[in-house]
Amino acid sequence: MKNKNLIARILFSLFAVALLATVAAAQTKSAKSAKPAKTESAMAAPAADLLDINSATKEQLDALPGIGEAYSQKIIDGRPYAKKTDLTRKKVIPAATYAKIKDKIIAKQK
Repeated sequence: MKNKNLIARILFSLFAVALLATVAAAQTKSAKSAKPAKTESAMAAPAADLLDINSATKEQLDALPGIGEAYSQKIIDGRPYAKKTDLTRKKVIPAATYAKIKDKIIAKQK
């Protein structure tokens, strides 16, 4: 009877170890294949590629999504900007338009 209990315990332990090894292998595989989530800063353009709203030309501003001749002129007329969020704070452009361009612009200080 003791031998049967011992064999049952050993088999159960082997089963548990095999199950844990399978789960660990599956987690490792899914972790390696999962793509890292992009953060907002990772999605933003490098600083060298950002358009400075304090010095950009009308044509450069026109090229931004959602910015046409009227908004580009309003941006120019409202200069200088301490922060790019001043565009919405000063009601130069609507928040929806700002959302389209926020990762493409910067407000550099002289």
